[in-house]
Amino acid sequence: MREPLLEVCGLAKHFAVGGGWLTPGLVLRAVENVSFGISRGEVLGLVGESGSGKTTIARCALRLMEPTAGSIRFAGTDLRALSERALKPLRRRMQYVFQDPYSSLSARMTVEAILTEGMRIQRLGTARQRRDHAATALAAVELPASALERYPHEFSGGQRQRIGIARALALDPELLVADEPVSALDVSIQAQIVNLLRRLQSERALAMLFISHDLAVVEYLCDRVIVLYLGRVMEAAPTTRLFEAPQHPYTRALMAAVPVPDPKAPRRPPLLAGDIPSPLHPPSGCVLHGRCAHATEQCRAAAPSLREVAPGHLKACWRDDLPPFA
Repeated sequence: MREPLLEVCGLAKHFAVGGGWLTPGLVLRAVENVSFGISRGEVLGLVGESGSGKTTIARCALRLMEPTAGSIRFAGTDLRALSERALKPLRRRMQYVFQDPYSSLSARMTVEAILTEGMRIQRLGTARQRRDHAATALAAVELPASALERYPHEFSGGQRQRIGIARALALDPELLVADEPVSALDVSIQAQIVNLLRRLQSERALAMLFISHDLAVVEYLCDRVIVLYLGRVMEAAPTTRLFEAPQHPYTRALMAAVPVPDPKAPRRPPLLAGDIPSPLHPPSGCVLHGRCAHATEQCRAAAPSLREVAPGHLKACWRDDLPPFA
């Protein structure tokens, strides 16, 4: 693997829940011991059910949220050691595309104001130069320069998400975090936005952290994939390897749950029982053992560590004797 642009090691994020002056509260362990790196020009996918910690990881990695533990290095710089003032110049190099194109754009600002706000904060260029750069960013997402004068409510959801992408691109970042960027859009528009992201990432050699629960999109867009469950890494592998030979029962369950377009095709039976447990009270041992048909006493007694089962392919599972996945 090339030298990572973003390197996250042992990341954890805990939230205090409830409690008072005399009574201790509970601890919600949203993310626990997550490590990964993203090289320049690489797309890393984070997948998992809602509540698996994907967005929390992304926000901690960019220090939009302070982690509880772990190290975060961007281009060799320890982000957790920096003050907000020292972090400011680095923020232009790592940008975020939010999930909801309706709430992430201010209704009171024109598109020009939205796209140039980051440049103003970073004190880049003159007003004219910022406007020209904003028009260039719009062109990159296939919107006309005339959109600069308009307001977000005048655009469709897909167009708003293009504006959100243009806002991120306006600062010429090296790392782009795309947090479920198509999940709030109509199915007919989703493919357009995914293809746009793929083109922009390729043209600009961007490092990208792509968050999704849509496995088909992840398979199409990502170079490597991390599978999360209850804030823990279950499996991590190059995309082709993961989809051809998933090793973890949870990864297999996610793939088995993908709808089949052909109504006459045989359906895979569900591979997991029950519901995802509360992160306030995670199970002992392997956090999946209560839902996994392959669980043993060892799974209930001790949590498996993440280990390499093939070059670049990691899994957190005690079992190496699972049947082939078809």
